[in-house]
Amino acid sequence: MADRAYPPLPETLKVPVYDDHTHIDPYSGPGWFGEEEASGDGHGPLDWREQLDRASVAGVKGVVQVGTDVESSRWSADHAAIDPRMLAAVAIHPNDAAVLEAEGGLDDALAVIEGLASRPRVRAIGETGLDYYRTGEDGLAAQLRSFEAHIDIARRHGLALQIHDRDAHVEVVDTLLRVGAPDRTVFHCFSGDAGLATLATSHGWYLSFAGTVTFKTAHDLRAALRVTPRDRILVETDAPWLAPAPVRGRPNAPYLVPHTLRFMAEVLETDPSMLAAQIASNTEAVYGSWTDDAPERWGR
Repeated sequence: MADRAYPPLPETLKVPVYDDHTHIDPYSGPGWFGEEEASGDGHGPLDWREQLDRASVAGVKGVVQVGTDVESSRWSADHAAIDPRMLAAVAIHPNDAAVLEAEGGLDDALAVIEGLASRPRVRAIGETGLDYYRTGEDGLAAQLRSFEAHIDIARRHGLALQIHDRDAHVEVVDTLLRVGAPDRTVFHCFSGDAGLATLATSHGWYLSFAGTVTFKTAHDLRAALRVTPRDRILVETDAPWLAPAPVRGRPNAPYLVPHTLRFMAEVLETDPSMLAAQIASNTEAVYGSWTDDAPERWGR
């Protein structure tokens, strides 16, 4: 039986960093754990405050909490407004976009995202993009329409864009170049190779590496990391999924970022504190300050 308990805290980072992409809302955790598993015993999902408290102890000083539908996006915006350790990204996930289009509700959902985009601690539109792994041929047109709409919202509101790209590298890049990518565009949970990394960073886009970079078979990801300019590297968990080695298969959380960051430092043959300082600076360049709500401070 799989171990569903949260892993122990890793050694605290000497230089604090941010989790570029996480899901600590109540809509994401139960889907990982299963409804039969109750919280409070170390097995069920942690409360969002517990998540952030553990992250602070581990040297993760802030997170970007990411919405994937109307409910989680509203939750993200509302809770980022009350906790200085959290910023929000809001969007309709490409797989949800296909379902909503079939039900006739995509335009209403996009209108909600538009409204949330103006809130001061909403700093990104995402996760949005294209997913050719789960959605069938009938839903791809809806994904593309939704992706283009999200790009437009990000550009008009001066926000960063967090991209979900699964088995759709060529189509995602083509769309960004055709429509016009926002100034700060992030490939969340980057899944490409060195060629895509070189192409993306040539346009000034950022690559966010998750626990997948630590997996034994992830040779292409590590090659991509090596060719990525240091000022375009971010780190994330995509919690509650994709826990890094050595705790792969267990529930992920922002406090586990140190495992991924230290592994990345080994791949890059650099000091973890130097890499953490660079990534923290990169993250603030994308999203602005976690402690300043003045829009002019992040370029709107």
